[in-house]
Amino acid sequence: MTHDHERGHHHHHHDHDHADHLDWAAMAPLLERQAELHSPLYSRAAAWLGELVPAVGVRRALDVGSGPGVVSTLLAEAFPYADVVAVDATPELLERARERAEGRGLTGRVTTLHAELPADFGALGEADLIWAGNSTHHIGDQRAALASFAGLLRAGGLIALVEGGLQARHLPANIGFGRPGLETRIEAAHADLFAEMRAGLPDSKDEVDDWRALLADAGLTPSGTRTFLTDVPAPVPAVHREQIVAHFTRLREPISERLDAEDRASFDRLLDPADPLSVHRRTDLFLLSASTVHTARKG
Repeated sequence: MTHDHERGHHHHHHDHDHADHLDWAAMAPLLERQAELHSPLYSRAAAWLGELVPAVGVRRALDVGSGPGVVSTLLAEAFPYADVVAVDATPELLERARERAEGRGLTGRVTTLHAELPADFGALGEADLIWAGNSTHHIGDQRAALASFAGLLRAGGLIALVEGGLQARHLPANIGFGRPGLETRIEAAHADLFAEMRAGLPDSKDEVDDWRALLADAGLTPSGTRTFLTDVPAPVPAVHREQIVAHFTRLREPISERLDAEDRASFDRLLDPADPLSVHRRTDLFLLSASTVHTARKG
């Protein structure tokens, strides 16, 4: 599993990276910066979780699909009595998480665990808080995964499942060339790609994304759903532009064949650094996305 990576996030929580073939070591800085750009959102979400579960009651927290550990360190700061475990399948990203914790003076409290889910659920250990940020959708049988999470929670413990929300948007409908609405068609092609990725996962089950119902079916008590916005209006700072350029560059190859010839040409123009209307140079880029956090408690 990845981030948020763009999704997510890779991973941003919003990029279901077709990342199996990607070089994670090279991706790590990108994923980390991307998660950092969403830090205000994660901080607000963590503060909300602090209202749902008393800080003193959270002694061990799992950040499942932690990637480079941006949320892991935020959880350690929000829950001062907690040992936080960054759980991920990619050693290079866990290395970044360790460096990140060290840089924030959290070495003793943020540890890492290399685990492939669902195979390694048994290695996770029990927890008072589980944060699963756009990671459950990388597990074929999501219903079974939630039952496994429920089994790890201590009495009174809380799960925060980040799923759904809205894909990040960066471009206006009319970008000055081609047919308006290019980004929505790129997003639709990406959705098809994501569905194919899910269909190809081991034990893949076709399940309705009714997260509250799935959490209840896992024997947990839903305790509220909230959506947090990332809203950076145009013109975005350079660090955001770099991320947006990386986002579209990464989607170009896997999505290109799913677009018609006109959109393909528009996509190429969008990525041409010499073009004043490219993502490298245009002044109307923004970042607008929404992350939905579904919570449920045990007992």
